[in-house]
Amino acid sequence: MARTPRTPPLFLRPASYRQRRRRDAARLLPVVGVFLILLPVLWAPQDTFHRDTAPDGIYLFVAWAVLIGLAMLISRSLTAPEDEDDGAAPVDQDFGR
Repeated sequence: MARTPRTPPLFLRPASYRQRRRRDAARLLPVVGVFLILLPVLWAPQDTFHRDTAPDGIYLFVAWAVLIGLAMLISRSLTAPEDEDDGAAPVDQDFGR
């Protein structure tokens, strides 16, 4: 019987996994921002054609500030130095040969 070489495990180290999820969050943030900015269009009052712009303006300012805060938190976590020793054992490259 011929031995087939084993493939490396599919699991990532926890630090690498968290770093990838942070990058995914940074990529998703503009999509969330567009949704939040366009959301006031959906809640127009049904009984009149005139819009009250004061609540919409306050909402847009708060959404803008929240997006800035989220971007700051995500960017800090992306640029923070990661712990090299995350408690995971080194992967054996021989895989039992």
